[in-house]
Amino acid sequence: MDNNYKILNTINSPDDLKKLNIESIDLLADEIALYIHNTISKIGGHYSSPLGVIDLTLALHYVYNSPEDKIIWDVGHQAYSHKIITGRRDQFLNIRKINEISGFLRRDENKHDIFGAGHASTSISAALGFAHSRDKKKQNNKILCVIGDGAMTGGMAYEALNNLGYHRSQLTIILNDNSFSISESVGALSRYLTKITTNPKYNKLRDSIWKISGKLSGKKNLLRRLIKKTEEGIKVTLTPGGLFEELGIRYIGPIDGHDIKNLIKIFNSIKNINTPLLIHVYTDKTKRISKTLHNDAIKYYSISKPGKNLIKSETYTFSKVFGIAVQELSNENIFHCVTAAMKLGTGLEEFSKKYPDRYIDVGIAEEHAVTYAAGLCAAGEKVIVAIYSTFMQRTYDQIIHDVALQKIPLIFCMDRSGLVGEDGPTHHGVFDISFMRHIPNIIISSPKDGFELHDLLHTAIISNRTFAIRYGKIKTSYNDNYKPKLIDIGSWNIEKNGSKVAILAVGSMVEIGLDVFENFLKEFNIKLSVINCRFIKPIDEAVLSSICSNHQFLLTIEEGSTIGGFGSSILEFVNENNMNIKVKTLGIPDKFIEHGSRSELLQKLNLTSKGVFNIIKEYLE
Repeated sequence: MDNNYKILNTINSPDDLKKLNIESIDLLADEIALYIHNTISKIGGHYSSPLGVIDLTLALHYVYNSPEDKIIWDVGHQAYSHKIITGRRDQFLNIRKINEISGFLRRDENKHDIFGAGHASTSISAALGFAHSRDKKKQNNKILCVIGDGAMTGGMAYEALNNLGYHRSQLTIILNDNSFSISESVGALSRYLTKITTNPKYNKLRDSIWKISGKLSGKKNLLRRLIKKTEEGIKVTLTPGGLFEELGIRYIGPIDGHDIKNLIKIFNSIKNINTPLLIHVYTDKTKRISKTLHNDAIKYYSISKPGKNLIKSETYTFSKVFGIAVQELSNENIFHCVTAAMKLGTGLEEFSKKYPDRYIDVGIAEEHAVTYAAGLCAAGEKVIVAIYSTFMQRTYDQIIHDVALQKIPLIFCMDRSGLVGEDGPTHHGVFDISFMRHIPNIIISSPKDGFELHDLLHTAIISNRTFAIRYGKIKTSYNDNYKPKLIDIGSWNIEKNGSKVAILAVGSMVEIGLDVFENFLKEFNIKLSVINCRFIKPIDEAVLSSICSNHQFLLTIEEGSTIGGFGSSILEFVNENNMNIKVKTLGIPDKFIEHGSRSELLQKLNLTSKGVFNIIKEYLE
């Protein structure tokens, strides 16, 4: 640590933070911003979100006593400053690296990480669970959760709000609104209302009037109803809080999320209010972004480590190919693209500009995205749903009940399938094969490269079937002028013909299979068979039967769970047809895979050319 961090060097826990005066806390916020910038610009990671919430984080930890008071974060990448001031300052230098601290919240990492977070919209539900447990134990600690405006687009958040309003337990929700500006009219009025509604004397007087009105109102409580309607009317008219008030949750705000002194004053004022509260805090994610990055909070939501972004323009990723393919295919086919707050990540930015009337972003609401798309499709439209594999887990029932059961020809494009590296277990897309393969009326595929992704998309649009395509966060071969061809559904491609040993590879693993073929040919002059199993369901029974009849050993490799995965389907086929052949399955074992670079994780799991080579060599010996 250098002299730029004079105050930060002294902060090893929230207790150290409480020793500072307000001016020092402001300086600490600047030091933390610099520390995050200097670290993330070197190693990569989330950037604008953690910068925007520094002041709020310091105010919360200054007023509340974590971990006795429970501060629960939604999503988690907004909690970098939380990690830094809760004893992980030095570890932060290696955040998201293998065997180092996570980029998200982890209960097993630190006592201040109250509840794990990687997927959005979970914080209010989890916090209510903590609140009810506290109430049953007759304890007096406070429960808070911090949820971003993006996560508030998720339906789960409103289910929790509805339940909270019914139970009336003490729970303070901090709505971190990342909007870039505050309307002057709303801001001035709401600042005035905030000053009133957070004043302890006001709240005491409010409660006294409420008690007295109960005695004076009689059985019909007419006076109480009038008082409540008056207060609700003022808040609905002058603030955005009417919805929350109607749900039984007191609304306070909007509040400037970068005024630490005022935040501390407000948190101290409402700390002992034992009813549900929602504190609406405006923060600006561009506030502390380095001026060299032009204050672009969307572009710098995360940044790559040096060298990673110096990719030649002709280099393709599957996401980029998908974006190109949907535009090219839209010239001959009219279809809609639906996504859940992932326009940039899924490669749909250009499509959204070219076809704004055919691009629909539903926010962080994956379940709604799938059922909405199913309705659109059932009404006669062609629809592609583009969502990360890890977030498709949320749509399990919708895929079964609203799509497959009704034989609706929806197309699922699952980006980030397989291991995604530094984001870790909450984001690895390794379960999609297992949770989709057993669903009737669905086709599941995985391309070996960009050309095959384009082919599979073309095939899916023409097929008029429920069709899923999975692909990873990796580079691939492709060119812009490619003209797609139809692929027979369920067909595999024999990449290399050999004897004795056959490698049945899915998607990203085909390249590894071909490397192993070359290595065996070079070292032992032995030809292996390598099969591109681009269709996971249905499998190519004709090719598989032929392979089983003239080989001794089958090795399946997939970047997905081995339990219920592609390898399981091969074992089922061999068993059902009484075939005398040895089968070994390689993939993701029955455990959650930690964070680290994709290459490091593949190496640990033996999903590399060297790992597969040694397994086959051992068998042959």
